[in-house]
Amino acid sequence: MADKNYTELLNDLKDNKIKELVVKPDEFTEFQVAYMNFDTRKRVIGKADQNGVITYTYLSDSGTNS
Repeated sequence: MADKNYTELLNDLKDNKIKELVVKPDEFTEFQVAYMNFDTRKRVIGKADQNGVITYTYLSDSGTNS
């Protein structure tokens, strides 16, 4: 598995370049480091699916997920 740049992916989510970010259980530890250092992490909303997969979206200024 190639390492993902989660900081870049979180910025893409924030900038609406991507609609969602899917994180699998084996990626979570690496993702969490970027997430905890992300300046607007309180706007990143995660929804847990089966098997520990989490889909993140970004809460826009209008109050809705983009």
